[in-house]
Amino acid sequence: MHHKQQGNDIFMYYKKYTIMKPKKTFNYYLLAVRLILPYFFIFINVTVLHAQPNKKISQWMTDPGKSVFFEEQPTLSFTKNNVGIKDSIVINDKERFQTIDGFGFCLTGGSASNIIKMNVTSRAALLKELFASDKKNIGASYLRVSIGASDLNETVFSYDDLPAGQTDVNLKKFDLGPDKKDVIPVLREILKINPAIKILGSPWSAPVWMKDNNDTRGGSLKPEYYAAYANYFVRYIQEMKKQGIVIDAITVQNEPLHPGNNPSMLMLAPDQANFVKNNLGPAFAKAKIKTKIIIYDHNADKPEYPISILNDPKAKKYINGSAFHFYGGKIEALSTVHAAHPDKNLYFTEQWVGAPGNFERDIREHIENLIVGATRNWCKTVIEWNLASDEFYKPHTDRGGCDQCLGAVTIFKDSFNRNPAYYIIAHAAKYVRPGSVRIYSNVIDRLSNVAFKTPQGKFVLIVLNTSSYAKEFKVKNKENIFTASLAAGATATYTW
Repeated sequence: MHHKQQGNDIFMYYKKYTIMKPKKTFNYYLLAVRLILPYFFIFINVTVLHAQPNKKISQWMTDPGKSVFFEEQPTLSFTKNNVGIKDSIVINDKERFQTIDGFGFCLTGGSASNIIKMNVTSRAALLKELFASDKKNIGASYLRVSIGASDLNETVFSYDDLPAGQTDVNLKKFDLGPDKKDVIPVLREILKINPAIKILGSPWSAPVWMKDNNDTRGGSLKPEYYAAYANYFVRYIQEMKKQGIVIDAITVQNEPLHPGNNPSMLMLAPDQANFVKNNLGPAFAKAKIKTKIIIYDHNADKPEYPISILNDPKAKKYINGSAFHFYGGKIEALSTVHAAHPDKNLYFTEQWVGAPGNFERDIREHIENLIVGATRNWCKTVIEWNLASDEFYKPHTDRGGCDQCLGAVTIFKDSFNRNPAYYIIAHAAKYVRPGSVRIYSNVIDRLSNVAFKTPQGKFVLIVLNTSSYAKEFKVKNKENIFTASLAAGATATYTW
């Protein structure tokens, strides 16, 4: 109303002084121009701002052949040129797929034990670099922890260990125990850096007294302890909440078809379905637990496992989705699960890098199969195994613990080295923030790629050159085009 009134005033001045006082006409023309001109330039600036896109594209590159590891490169610019280059990656944000929960690591008990031993200053610097997203920090946004010990703990434990022959169906002796020394303090420090980070819990085994072989390795959950084990999950979530840690989701059993780790537990698909629909789901509902229930948590070679459980409507109603590892099968099998039950989510929850690591091979394979492959096949997360180890790949359990699992970082007392998994996650986590949506990008031979749109409206494109020679290509986003190039085996994250 103010601008409208001011316009009317200008008109009245013009009418009055040009008709009644012709000798002063020029002065009042000048007055009118002086009053209108600032608004004219504001209008022009706003119009230009909205009419023209951001002309700069940032790029972060990894080229193992040149010892370049997630380093920012000179910015690129949009052009109108669409001639002379064969390969074009076309992006269309009108075609959307799954929303991303995050990219990150498995914070094993062993990882936490190495991190907690660092001095306060060194530990704070490491965690900031991993979990903050500003400056050169990589912004990991999702964590997986073990419920009880994993095989990357120094010793095996559950939260309700008893002498042989004793039971505790009411869980009176339940205690988070060893996790209070390392996992929980490290999680608290991470939450100070990123309070919104999501945490997934996965058990490697039920307490020994609940199992049919009375051993930490292998065996199955006895049916008579299904109810007690369901309440074990409830207690875990409640006790972690008391520690200030919200568990966003749990998987029912880590690698239920691999009873060879220490600890581990066999859980066939019919048993998992029965446990979820008759015990775990109802226990969560009774306790008003909002934590997501995720099934399977094993390799891509058995998509029929989660499909068979989801085919049971009584089990399905409690289930948020299915989780996968990639030690077997094809990553495209995940889309088979999505096609069978498109209303349920998919998560990628584990893949290791074997020691001592090979940057060229590991980065290429993991970017292609996980960052690109898993997300193109509907996964909301990508999680690398594991966050940290020492220079001897310790700690790990005996009788089946992983003695060749290379951490994303290797910790040497108060310093650390960055390993392949660090850079693999960095390429997605820093810019593909939680809430981003995967959008359409075409599949091009030897230019493996995936695209996202962030909650702030920015575009992110991750491209890997899988060929044995350098490749130049164009990226088309509506009428905007930019040209980029990648050496053989190089990866880049482009944002604009």
